[in-house]
Amino acid sequence: MKQKAERLLVLGFVGTLFLLSLFFFILPHQRFSDLENRYLQSAPHLTWDNLLSNKYAVDAEGFVTDHFPFRNKWLSIKSAAEKYRLQQENNGIYKGKDGYLFEKFLEPDYTKIQQYTDSVNQFAGNHPEVNITFMLAPTSIGLYPKRLPWLAPSYPQEKVNQFIGDHLGKGLTFMNGFDFLSPHASESIYYRTDHHWTTYGAYLAYVAYTEQKGWHPLSQRDFLIQTVSHSFLGSFQTRSQLNGLTPDTIQVYIPRDSSPTEMYIEDTNQTMTSMYDPSFLAKKDQYSYFFGGVHALMKLTTKLEPGQIDQDKLLVIKDSYAHSVIPFLTRHVPEIHVIDIRYYNGSISEYMSKNGIKDVLFLFNTSTLVGDTSLLKLNI
Repeated sequence: MKQKAERLLVLGFVGTLFLLSLFFFILPHQRFSDLENRYLQSAPHLTWDNLLSNKYAVDAEGFVTDHFPFRNKWLSIKSAAEKYRLQQENNGIYKGKDGYLFEKFLEPDYTKIQQYTDSVNQFAGNHPEVNITFMLAPTSIGLYPKRLPWLAPSYPQEKVNQFIGDHLGKGLTFMNGFDFLSPHASESIYYRTDHHWTTYGAYLAYVAYTEQKGWHPLSQRDFLIQTVSHSFLGSFQTRSQLNGLTPDTIQVYIPRDSSPTEMYIEDTNQTMTSMYDPSFLAKKDQYSYFFGGVHALMKLTTKLEPGQIDQDKLLVIKDSYAHSVIPFLTRHVPEIHVIDIRYYNGSISEYMSKNGIKDVLFLFNTSTLVGDTSLLKLNI
């Protein structure tokens, strides 16, 4: 009897592995996860370099993990189990005070951060004629550590930002987001359920940048401020699958003047007459209302009166924190080029030379910068 039970157990185990393997190969593989609001790992490329550097093994593990059969169901089950255990953290997301969710932030690898700053310094050294500003914004966990659950581990982002500021060379201007955000910490600078700053937080960044440039920022009275969504549950809620949260609202600042902006998206060879895509307000990823989501390369052209122009051209090298900031800058710069270095694989130096660009703004959040190697592509 015992031997029969053991055989059934082995057959069941082997059968389950066979079915999961079969489903892995026959089920379609998604490129983007709406549930996690991120691009999934693509199939690994088998080359000698990737094999010897262990990149193939890492990519293969990520590919299997990201495309595991019925992964969304397993994530939901895990989240429900964590909730009933009264855990304050799930999938790297803390449930904090005042309705805020926070992404876990632990001590980063400073050796890698040094490599990123060295890459930026090399870029600045290769372009001494270019005015470069590097803006680094903390995420919500950096500005609101007191809203974390009791004893939740977290590494101070102030130390990371300070390290980066100290190691960036004198050939550029460093703007620490703590400097211009901390005086407004009691205001709604960040979404509660998402990793981005709110449009008001972006407005504060815009004011700080224009003042640093010696321009005159528009006041909030110069905009018609509209709420376009009352139902935004962002990336933190998506990853944690926590329920019973109060949705965020999304605002848009519409200039009271009538200067139109045309947006050309290189990825799709499309020209849009608006920087906003209302169709995303009916989808999970409502933040993609700004610019219609992430694109490797864009060009924004605004018809400004001569008296409105503070600078002819600007290149913004960025992550998605810039999406709600750039629309403000179109009121000062008639031609703005936008590169998301995570997805752009061309030579930025050649692009700048071809388009006559003499001013660059780097705009990143601390969490994205320390966890991504894309800045190493700056000087290819």
